[in-house]
Amino acid sequence: MAKKKQQQSGGTPATVALTAAGVTYKVHAYEHDPAHPSYGEEAAEAMGVSPERVFKTLVADVDGVLTVAVVPVAGQLDLKALATAVSGKRASMADPTLAERTTGYVRGGISPLGQRKRLRTVLDTSADAHTTICVSAGRRGLEVELSPADLTTLTDAVRAPIARA
Repeated sequence: MAKKKQQQSGGTPATVALTAAGVTYKVHAYEHDPAHPSYGEEAAEAMGVSPERVFKTLVADVDGVLTVAVVPVAGQLDLKALATAVSGKRASMADPTLAERTTGYVRGGISPLGQRKRLRTVLDTSADAHTTICVSAGRRGLEVELSPADLTTLTDAVRAPIARA
C-alpha cells in the first residue's frame, strides 16, 4: 500500500525519507537528456546552479564494503582520500550493477537518501561552504536541495575532504 502511495504522489524513496524526517528541502525537476555526457553537469546546467553546489553520488568499494561518496560535480572523487576517511586501505569504484541493485536506484539517479540498503556515506567537506546543496532525488532529472547538515544527519555521513579539482 505504501509503495502505491509513493508512486501516485510522484515521490521517490529519497523524497519520502526527507518528508518522513521533517527536514526542509526543495525538489528541482528537469528534462533529462540521455545524450548528455555527465549526469551531474547536466543537472547543474538545467537548474542554473553552480557545479560546486551540485553533488554527485558515487558508490565505491572500500576494502570489500560498499561506500557512498558525495562529491561536487565540479570535482572528482579521490579514492585514496575516501579510503582514508573510513579507515580503509584501498578503494575502487563499485560495479555499477551491484551499486544499482544495492541502492535500489539507477546509475545517474543514485541518491544518498532512501537507499534500499543503507550504505556508509562520506560527504566532501566542500559542502560546508554552501547553505544548501543539491543531490539526486532518486531518478534522472530530479534533484533535491537541502542543507549539508541535514544530509549529514540523515545519512550518518562522515565529513572528509574526498574530492579533488
